[in-house]
Amino acid sequence: MSYFYLGIAIVAEIIATSLLKTSEGFTRLIPTIILGIGYLVAFYCLSMALRDIPTGIAYAIWSG
Repeated sequence: MSYFYLGIAIVAEIIATSLLKTSEGFTRLIPTIILGIGYLVAFYCLSMALRDIPTGIAYAIWSG
């Protein structure tokens, strides 16, 4: 289950990061809201994954 959470964290961060340019400096409301939710989901799921997966391994998979 931890690797499932890590996968969700990776996907959520990719979506949020791709919306950074679309938000145009946080001036467009909808992309900014989705961006914020994406990062919240990413960090929450990463924290859930870190309960069982060592930090170094989780970070290597996430950044890879």
